[in-house]
Amino acid sequence: MRKLIYYVATTVDGFIAAPDGDFAFFGPFQEELNAYITARYPETLPTALREQFGITAPNQVFDTVVMGRGTYEPALKAGITSPYGHLKQFVFSRTVDPATDPAVTIVTEEPIGYLRELKQQAGQDIWLCGGGAFAGAVRSEIDEYVIKLNPVVAGDGIPLTAGPFDPRRLTLIDTTPVGSTGVVVLRYQAA
Repeated sequence: MRKLIYYVATTVDGFIAAPDGDFAFFGPFQEELNAYITARYPETLPTALREQFGITAPNQVFDTVVMGRGTYEPALKAGITSPYGHLKQFVFSRTVDPATDPAVTIVTEEPIGYLRELKQQAGQDIWLCGGGAFAGAVRSEIDEYVIKLNPVVAGDGIPLTAGPFDPRRLTLIDTTPVGSTGVVVLRYQAA
């Protein structure tokens, strides 16, 4: 069975974006971090960036990406209807037009059951791209967390997960400091 993996960058105080959804405060392009992502998770770079950087590496971990409307909307506003064309793309929304792009499946039904069915299909793992509200809504289905912990304190913003108080125990399975960037990649398995 495939795993649903929440792969995301966060601040030390647990925010994945500013209150308005911007994430530029994480800082400028860092060559060491890009090298790590390209080697370990090349499929998590948007198709346009893969082409810009000449990344032709095959998918290492994921062949499918799922996200909520809030994560998909910035791409739409930029005129990008298929941000991860090298993956099977699913956007969970009741407001996005299902005819937006034939390469993107807009899912209007309840996400838990749909994700359970996706996990039963053959293939590589499934990347939960975001955002915090969607991750909170499907927290029970997340099998693994890959957290790029950035040396930033934001004070406010979009939390790593949002939702009712419902503590879930995780087991640390790996830590990887990324060169001199100050970023530490933490991998946790859901208990």
